[in-house]
Amino acid sequence: MSWIERSGIVLGVVLLVALPTALHGWPTTVRGNVFTFLVLGGGFALLWWRSHPRVASAAALGLFLVALVVGGWFPETGIAIYSLSFGVLALGWSGRSAWLVALGGACYLVPFYFLSGMGSWVAALMFTVPTYVAGTVLRLGRQTADDLALRAQELDDERQLFAEIALRHERARIAGELHDIVGHAISVMVIQAAAGQRLVDTDPARARDAFAAVSESARQGTQDLERLLELLGGTDTGGSDLSLVDEVVTRASRSGLNVTCRFEGARDRVPDPVAHLAFRVVQESLTNALRYAPGANVSIAIGVDQAGRGLAVRVENDRALPNDAALTGTGHGLIGLRERIQTLGGQFSAGTTEVGGWAVDAHLPGA
Repeated sequence: MSWIERSGIVLGVVLLVALPTALHGWPTTVRGNVFTFLVLGGGFALLWWRSHPRVASAAALGLFLVALVVGGWFPETGIAIYSLSFGVLALGWSGRSAWLVALGGACYLVPFYFLSGMGSWVAALMFTVPTYVAGTVLRLGRQTADDLALRAQELDDERQLFAEIALRHERARIAGELHDIVGHAISVMVIQAAAGQRLVDTDPARARDAFAAVSESARQGTQDLERLLELLGGTDTGGSDLSLVDEVVTRASRSGLNVTCRFEGARDRVPDPVAHLAFRVVQESLTNALRYAPGANVSIAIGVDQAGRGLAVRVENDRALPNDAALTGTGHGLIGLRERIQTLGGQFSAGTTEVGGWAVDAHLPGA
């Protein structure tokens, strides 16, 4: 409460109680002074109507009732302070408690009516009911404003949370794309570079082919990164991701894998998000085969459903040959694929086969 409001309340009590009492004649008896100070105390109790409305209203009404028991001259203008006390009373309670307080206020009127000698119940109700109703309306308005402010804060927090989730999701998506592109290119380059080092003295022609494959893989990785940047920038690069499966299969074959790929069904109407994930499944599976089972046989089967929109992808490779030196990986690629496929509403599984190889199955629903 500001000092202006406090000063206004003090001034109002002085003008409505102290000044009329002084003009009427300040009481000379102890009883009369006790009565006047009780009435003044009830008025000054309203100074805390904002911070402690329950205490303020109860103190004011209690002091007024005690003053009437003591007895003395009560200025008619002091009725305004008494009336305001009922308005403050309505501010302190809500819900069921407000009804109980209203009942208590009605009961309070009975002794107040007889002690004050008002002589009219209509007057008693006129000075209490309207202010109590006004206080109730003010309290409900405050509660509504507080509820709206709380809801607005909750909505703002939700917007921030959704923005953070969207940002994390977008970062995870970009990280997955970079992992797929860079991981595949680096795996091919490492394997071909190692083969070239082994063959440089014994078979220079094959060593040159290996280093040429390294160069080609680097160029292809650069092109894939440029394509990713174009996609992130909103540029339509044209062409379906399923058309890139043949290309990545060809590159894997040049890297030492014996890859076979089979398409079933029409793939022209497959949505771009579904085709893109299918391509990433094939690319990540071939990358893992190059890392863990270089030289193994790999079979790829991509089936399009009858509606021409959903896909089933299976990539299976034989077990690694005993003399194959497998590379190490982080395992993040399959985890990222699983998350992206489940986000799209599909199913993903990966594990060892009965013959000791590895198989990846992905079922992608049409968008």
